[in-house]
Amino acid sequence: MAGAVSREAGPLVEAIVSLRHAAAAAPPLEGVPTGVEGLDELFFTTEWREGRPVRKPLGGIPRYAVLQVTGVADTGKSLLVEQFAVAQARREQVCLFLTTESPAPFVAMGLRTRAAAMGADWNAIEDRIVLVDAATHTILTQDLPTLFNTLAHAIKTYHVRAVVIDSITGLYEAREMLARDVVRPIFTFLKKWHQTALLVSQKRSGHELLTAEAAGGYAVGHILDGTLVLAKQPITSAQQARLYRVPIGETVRLFRIDGCRLCGHDTSTHLLEITPTGLVRIGPSLQTFHQEASVEPNYQT
Repeated sequence: MAGAVSREAGPLVEAIVSLRHAAAAAPPLEGVPTGVEGLDELFFTTEWREGRPVRKPLGGIPRYAVLQVTGVADTGKSLLVEQFAVAQARREQVCLFLTTESPAPFVAMGLRTRAAAMGADWNAIEDRIVLVDAATHTILTQDLPTLFNTLAHAIKTYHVRAVVIDSITGLYEAREMLARDVVRPIFTFLKKWHQTALLVSQKRSGHELLTAEAAGGYAVGHILDGTLVLAKQPITSAQQARLYRVPIGETVRLFRIDGCRLCGHDTSTHLLEITPTGLVRIGPSLQTFHQEASVEPNYQT
């Protein structure tokens, strides 16, 4: 090894490319609708009109983006990516759903519930979501070459356009020191196959509420194109009750985009709601929420 490292190496000429040629190979920047109310308009591009920059909504997450969806338990991560999968199927795009947490039949139950809540015709979409069951076939979580060969086969066979992994944490469970060695190859694989992807990761309860950090460390999120952070805030004081306008004892859910390197994005913290039918909805920013408040209930007790 020492000889291999110390020997003089020639330049890797094929790694050198002009901006002109790189830009010519870049895909157009366009949005992929997520099926999550209030989310798609938070991504945007900038146009110049009459000498001034103007935000133009992208209408979804950037195509070919590989984004992390992170948060502690019960913040709506799985609901969000299930909505995304159903939304792609409704658009007649095949979505691959890699499950490392629940066996495929139980994921199918959740997807069916989400489809019903979204008003989707189950018979029209059920052949457009392909499940890869790594929860049952655990070799897929333990051997990356087998996982990649399986995913490549599914992508080619079913003409997959989008990928969900719930969760990527399940691929390095109990060996978090190797998280980057798992996430980087997955990111590279999804880019090679031109997939738009959402990767769920678990945030530890000790991590800061609205950061991109997840199990495996900060580098996990930094490898990917961006992070959607879901959080929950228990209301334990009168001050919090006034701030969020809910009684003490309730829980408020929050959402923010922690970076997206492919396009502009809203940087505000937003309210997040899980509707009675089990759908995630992104609400107004906290700033807008407070500005629009006309009556403030008094929860002092």
